[in-house]
Amino acid sequence: MSTLQPLSGLDALFLHLETPQMPMHVGALHVLELPRGHRGRFVNDLRRHLQSRLAVAPVLRRRLWWMPLNLANPAWIDAEPDLRHHVVEVRLPASARHGSGLRELEAEVARLHAVPLDRSRPLWRMHVLEGLAPGADGCRRVGLYTQLHHAAVDGQAAVALANALLDPTPVPRALATVKARRRVPAGGDAALAPGPLEMLRQAIGQEVQQVARLVRELPATVDSLRSAAARALAGRVKGFSNVTLAPRTPLNVSVGEQRAFATLTLPLDEVRALGRLHGASVNDVVLMLCSSALRRYLARRRALPRKSLVAAVPVSLRAAGDASSDNQASMSLVSLGTHIADPLKRLEHVKAASAAMKGTMGALRGVLPTDYPSIGVPWLLEAAASLYGKARLADRIPGVANLVISNVPGPTMPLYLAGARMLTSYPASIVVHGLALNVTVQSYDRSLDFGLVADAKALPDVAALADDLRVAFDDLRAIAVPDDEPTAGEIARGVARRARREIGAVVDRTVPRPVVDAARGATAFGVAVGSAVGKTLGNTDAMRLLGRIVPGMAVETVGRVVGTVRDSVSKATKAPRASPPAKARRRR
Repeated sequence: MSTLQPLSGLDALFLHLETPQMPMHVGALHVLELPRGHRGRFVNDLRRHLQSRLAVAPVLRRRLWWMPLNLANPAWIDAEPDLRHHVVEVRLPASARHGSGLRELEAEVARLHAVPLDRSRPLWRMHVLEGLAPGADGCRRVGLYTQLHHAAVDGQAAVALANALLDPTPVPRALATVKARRRVPAGGDAALAPGPLEMLRQAIGQEVQQVARLVRELPATVDSLRSAAARALAGRVKGFSNVTLAPRTPLNVSVGEQRAFATLTLPLDEVRALGRLHGASVNDVVLMLCSSALRRYLARRRALPRKSLVAAVPVSLRAAGDASSDNQASMSLVSLGTHIADPLKRLEHVKAASAAMKGTMGALRGVLPTDYPSIGVPWLLEAAASLYGKARLADRIPGVANLVISNVPGPTMPLYLAGARMLTSYPASIVVHGLALNVTVQSYDRSLDFGLVADAKALPDVAALADDLRVAFDDLRAIAVPDDEPTAGEIARGVARRARREIGAVVDRTVPRPVVDAARGATAFGVAVGSAVGKTLGNTDAMRLLGRIVPGMAVETVGRVVGTVRDSVSKATKAPRASPPAKARRRR
């Protein structure tokens, strides 16, 4: 008899809530660089590669098996995937051969991401996107869009699956010998599956175990809830809380069947450096960038609310080293501070909100359930999801969040798939009624890749929001450093003061009075110009320009002072140099 693996309550939730308007799969867009001189169709290479890895990727070779009358959560059953169905080739339009082709890739992903997966087969698919121009070094490039149902994996489990399929070198690694698999039909091993009565018996037995576990854990759950409530109340007493109704925005509407998709890549090392500079984590920086971009985007549409936007942020409940493929995550709330104009104060708000969220989730992490009794639940949830969408209740009922923001740590080195180097890893996640925008971020190699998925009607210009994220990053780099570190403008003015003192002392000792007066006048003029430049530019260009102005003026006025001026400026510019771009300018 074939072994059934019942879905947990959290896994099955993504099935029960799925509608044509809310497909519940996650995905990613990758740009792959093929080996130099590669011949043939990459889709065939990928099929052969996946066939060799199915033994270590059980999530790719199972499908759903439904309980009689859909009375309880379904189960997984072994099923051999038909790789000609699951790995397909798509031709991009001819315009993709001009430039990077990224806009054409984004448009194709938006189209494919709106199509639900076939529940009669294993719940995954891969699309090889052909038609990109070669890379800068002449190597051929292809796109790859992957789909995987959220009932099968969460973000961390998807990363674990990628580790099983990807390799650290262009030559695929040899896998350890695994026990031979019994091949089963693509539709599942129906002949060996248990009958309806046996399935009901298993379901009822599982229900009894789950109820007993919940009763056993009830005291610890009550204590944790009391602790979390006390933390939330303490935050509200101090004038800060993440628990509040979110304001109405264009993001908070019922979603349709079409999607929009946009991407962005930022340098991971610089994001980390900015976080260290401001005492923030990478996750804090991501939230800050989203806050600033949303503030700019909504203000441009004259739709920025006076109240702060609230992000729903997934939090992993997975224990360290747990590589299982089920969902182990919960959702928390973080205030984004979009009502605060000053960027430094907004960053402090985001840091405080993130810390408050972590404190609350820390108290609940051990007791939040990922499984629960499910008899009758499929009927209830599927009916509720259908009614919620058809009645467009999301357009009228206030929500607790405005969008979803997720940050998934990924591999820190370049990886290869079927011999092709993976250049990017843009996530594509889920939008639901009331939350028409999802921003998911994944680190890969030395990059931070953003994937923005939106309802096409609510945010048709989601690419403009991606541009706003880039502007927000540039703005964050320009925010002042702490007051005890000098800015470039302050260093430039210090150069001028030091040059003036040393020139004055030397001139007093060595130059006749008429020349002294002329020299001092020229020096004062040079210092005034340098100071003005420092105040205006506020960056390292001010120092370089000042270094040219002061010696130039002295040469024109008194030849005997030119050496002194140059020495003075040289000594002054050997002081601590201007901060990097992230510290370059103080905002008032």
